Amino acid sequence: MPQRCAGDKAAVSLPPLVFRSPPSAAVTDAPGRQASPGSALSPGAPGSAALSPLDPCSQPLCRPQAEKRARAAPDVHYVAAGPQGAACGWRAFAPGWLQAFNTPRGFLLFLCAAAFLQGMTVNGFINTVITSIERRYDLHSYQSGLIASSYDVAACLCLTFVSYFGGNGHKPRWLGWGVLVMGAGSLVFALPHFTAGAYDAQAADGVGTCGANRSVACGDGASGLSGYRLVFMLGQFLHGVGATPLYTLGVTYLDENVKSSYSPVYIATFYTAAILGPAAGYLIGGALLNVYTDVGSRTELTTESPLWVGAWWVGFLGAGAAAFLTAIPILGYPRQLPGSQRYVVMRVSETHQLKDSGPTAASNPDFGKTIRDLPLSIWLLLRNPTFILLCLAGATEATLIAGMSTFGPKFLEAQFSLSASEAATLFGYLVVPAGGGGTFLGGFFVNKFKLRGAGIIKLCLLCTLTSLLASFIFFIHCPNVPMAGVTASHSGSLLPDGHLDLTAPCNADCACRPEHYSPVCGSDGLTYYSPCHAGCPGAAVPSPSGQKVYRDCSCVPQNFSSGFGHATAGKCTSTCQRKPLLLVFIFVVIIFTFLSSIPALTATLRCVRDRQRSFALGIQWIVVRTLGGIPGPIAFGWVIDRACLLWQDQCGQQGSCFVYQNAAMSRYMLISGLAYKVLGFLFFAIACLLYKPPSESADGLGASLPSQSSASDNATDLPDAPSALQPHSDV
Repeated sequence: MPQRCAGDKAAVSLPPLVFRSPPSAAVTDAPGRQASPGSALSPGAPGSAALSPLDPCSQPLCRPQAEKRARAAPDVHYVAAGPQGAACGWRAFAPGWLQAFNTPRGFLLFLCAAAFLQGMTVNGFINTVITSIERRYDLHSYQSGLIASSYDVAACLCLTFVSYFGGNGHKPRWLGWGVLVMGAGSLVFALPHFTAGAYDAQAADGVGTCGANRSVACGDGASGLSGYRLVFMLGQFLHGVGATPLYTLGVTYLDENVKSSYSPVYIATFYTAAILGPAAGYLIGGALLNVYTDVGSRTELTTESPLWVGAWWVGFLGAGAAAFLTAIPILGYPRQLPGSQRYVVMRVSETHQLKDSGPTAASNPDFGKTIRDLPLSIWLLLRNPTFILLCLAGATEATLIAGMSTFGPKFLEAQFSLSASEAATLFGYLVVPAGGGGTFLGGFFVNKFKLRGAGIIKLCLLCTLTSLLASFIFFIHCPNVPMAGVTASHSGSLLPDGHLDLTAPCNADCACRPEHYSPVCGSDGLTYYSPCHAGCPGAAVPSPSGQKVYRDCSCVPQNFSSGFGHATAGKCTSTCQRKPLLLVFIFVVIIFTFLSSIPALTATLRCVRDRQRSFALGIQWIVVRTLGGIPGPIAFGWVIDRACLLWQDQCGQQGSCFVYQNAAMSRYMLISGLAYKVLGFLFFAIACLLYKPPSESADGLGASLPSQSSASDNATDLPDAPSALQPHSDV
């Protein structure tokens, strides 16, 4: 390369190329390829005839261009990437047909597959089957919470190590091995199905009706099946370890192998695949739960039975096998894709400028390769105010995303009186287009408008402000569907808040137990706690429409004939007229929250040193998970529990909440949403004010390079003239 002319082995090949003919001929031929106006090879230049083929490094063949670049970019180090390290394959096996995938688009394809599997498994299958796992292995809610949190705990423990050493290592190998570990975690998670034995449960017809045998065993002894929670926690821990490189090393590998204007589109495509994964997980997992857990066995249980357990484990087996197949091609990619080095200076020119240039050790090409450089790396990031504020803003957004993804279906279920499956399906219809579309549009806007530095942060600021204003929709709520003994008396009049009276003269002789919660909708429009509380004496009979109908219920008045009324299994439907308005504004909040995710990530990559980008993403993910991802669901759960009207009674112990007060739930959601949105807006605003644009030297550096609009992400588009940013193929 031009900077390594003296004593460089690559320059040995220059003399036979230039002096194959007499010197005069070389001089007349050189200006067409090598010389530039005013260079030492220009006609009439002194010393142009004094060149000697015996002293190749004294030739001014490349000195002017090198000196010009050296003056413009004294801190940029170029490393030649030889073809032997840029081929796609596994050790000696690198066939020519495989090189068609050795492009940014080829790598993006396999990386999206890995992100899709991660989202489908961790955010799709886990959330779908957690209730079935609790039922099958006698787990409490806090134990299933520990299973879910094991993923974030593993990620926090591994992020520093993976992002620091993986950022300076062979990123595709780190990614490939991570996907393998993630696949192993899926297989471990499905292991209890094969070791716990067959599931044995008997259906109990008529339980919950007036006059039925309602004895409940309240023993303290727990079955040995609850010990399998440790196996589930291990599987989730491996999921977290394996997924750690995806969102740190995977993002930086994409960013450093495409030009900076294309990077947001590539990253947005990657994150869109990660968001579409949970949608597939909900659909596939929900379909598998309609299949009995012991596939091939016959059972009298139906899918509506509280004892039903579906085939929760099948999805994890498929995800584990798919992860192994996806890891193989990722392991074959080189350290750098062909033609990637010309994008180095474009990224450096956008780096946030500190008050001083920082320690000179950070400019060393070997910086960051040993554990001794870790304290200095952390100190450099802590001195970057833009990076710190972007991390805090990301934590506030992560709190909202984590809280809403966990309790969003519960909010819709309470507001619109839906079943759990209907609420989850409706929430999926909102999140998939809003989350996926917002993520992709965020990267598209950054690329479309050629945003850089402060412009990207201003886009995040605008998105946060829009979603903040849309959050005021939570002032509106749907009234509770009247429930006998909870929100309304058995005669239909409203009850004051907190006044429960489930027992009435019409069901006093039924001796109804609070453990049997099975809501039914009476023909009078009231929802009853159970068929027993509605005074229904017999088991349900199927109606022509397929619904279960209880006849002669003593608490349900008959309006148009003598005798008692009837009740239908399930809660009464809501007639709320505000449902479309609520759904539209919730969609707006979700899409603008995700719209700022890729711009914020791009701003993080642009405001730190080039060698610290992987480590910076690792530190950011630690901050986001520690301050947002882990406490977010806990905070939202605590707030939503304040709106509970009716708690589950498990042999005298409080269980989960059955009925929420809709007005209080909307009010608490509004307060929480506004608090975190205001904090995020302030963090983005301060980051925009403190961000220092590139200095004049960086601008001059960018001007000396090919413009981003003229650069391409394909190696075949390199200009014919030699450049300091081109890899030499003749070394």
